[in-house]
Amino acid sequence: MTLTVYGLKEWGLALIVALVLLIVCFLLIFKAGWVMTGSVIGAIVLIVFFAFAAFFRNPTRIIPQDVRLLVSPADGVVKDIGEVDDFTLSPFTGKAKRVGIFLSVLNVHVNRAPADLSVESTNYREGEFLDARNPEAGKRNEAMTISGTAACGSKRFPMAIRQISGAIARRIVCPVEAGRKLVKGEVYGMIKFGSRTELYLPVEGVEICVKPGEVVRGGQTVIAILTDTEK
Repeated sequence: MTLTVYGLKEWGLALIVALVLLIVCFLLIFKAGWVMTGSVIGAIVLIVFFAFAAFFRNPTRIIPQDVRLLVSPADGVVKDIGEVDDFTLSPFTGKAKRVGIFLSVLNVHVNRAPADLSVESTNYREGEFLDARNPEAGKRNEAMTISGTAACGSKRFPMAIRQISGAIARRIVCPVEAGRKLVKGEVYGMIKFGSRTELYLPVEGVEICVKPGEVVRGGQTVIAILTDTEK
């Protein structure tokens, strides 16, 4: 397991602060003789730092190699599954299947590509910061969407991933630009401190393999399977 570079500023600064405080604790223990006070403060500093750093963890995941299988774009709990009629980001033309995933502050927050994806467009939307569990969050909150043509073996189809801010999460990280090619399971960004991720897929030829309430792991849990593609 490593720490994601997308949180370098945050966990790097936290490390510096922790080291300074630990030096203070060292002085309290060995210079002032306040062994108990220095030890307690030092323990609290370490616990807080590791808890904070854990938010930016980027665990190694085993990516399913079967080309028919699409993996989850995020860790969390599946909140809703349905169809939308007005999803027109290229190459979609209107209808799409949508899988919404809620990420709590305890989840891994990096986002991964569900399949090999040639990014054709990126779309940032300013918005509100409703609780990510709110059904209106997907429509009204700040969001960043990447969309393009996915490839699973010889099959090509439209796919989009939307990162949505929450009440606590107020920073979306997505350095992806049009023209970039993502590999299945590749980390491409993150949402900081609680959020929602939505996956958009074609209405036909794709079978969703998860249900609302199910816990998923980014890059590892099979979230959908192509039904008209050979293994």
